[in-house]
Amino acid sequence: MRRFVQAIADESVPDVLSRDVATALADAPPRYNIASDGDALVLRMQDGEVVVDTLRWGLVPRWSKLPETAYSTITARLKRAPTSRIYARPWASHRCVVPMNGYYKWDRSGDRPVPHFIQARSGGLLFAAGLWDLWERELPPLASFAMLTMENPAIPAPLSPDGPLFLAADALLDWMAGPAPDARRLARLPQPALETWPVSRRIRSRVVDDYTLLEPAEAGAEDTSLDDEVLDEDD
Repeated sequence: MRRFVQAIADESVPDVLSRDVATALADAPPRYNIASDGDALVLRMQDGEVVVDTLRWGLVPRWSKLPETAYSTITARLKRAPTSRIYARPWASHRCVVPMNGYYKWDRSGDRPVPHFIQARSGGLLFAAGLWDLWERELPPLASFAMLTMENPAIPAPLSPDGPLFLAADALLDWMAGPAPDARRLARLPQPALETWPVSRRIRSRVVDDYTLLEPAEAGAEDTSLDDEVLDEDD
């Protein structure tokens, strides 16, 4: 996944999070096409409290010589993250949560890839487990994050069954503030029922960011509206 949505309504934030957190999420400008290396809202612990922060999507480890990596770090495989050179420290002490309405994923089962939007079947907010780190070799410091991914049979076919690890609302605080968890136990956590539909290939453009991206599109429809846009490769 290289795109997700954060357009969060106040009433969708569970009571386990404070009113300050709910207000901060709801007051943020809606985003319908958050791309890799872009900024996103993240929940993390600060002085014993959950706060809403803006972090860059694509984790840069603290030991990196530059504020970037030579490879993609927007996601981290759940089964490898606890022992990874990049993710082991964040796994131990820098865990976060990425709230989202849903995310985009490409169906590659046909002759041409087709983007789909995936959301909770209930329409509720999803909480993806993440890791963050702080790079401080230069000013200003850079806080960045990655999302944990795993095989998820809740993802509707024909999409490949691989996506973010979602946490239930009552597990958020323990994930962020508790001791380092067992990855094998996390892989067995129940995942929310999901639904999906095809959307426009306009999501490939980093400058297109509006609610029309969520509108259902014909799977075989051509879209010529991006001729003058800078596009990403299909993910």
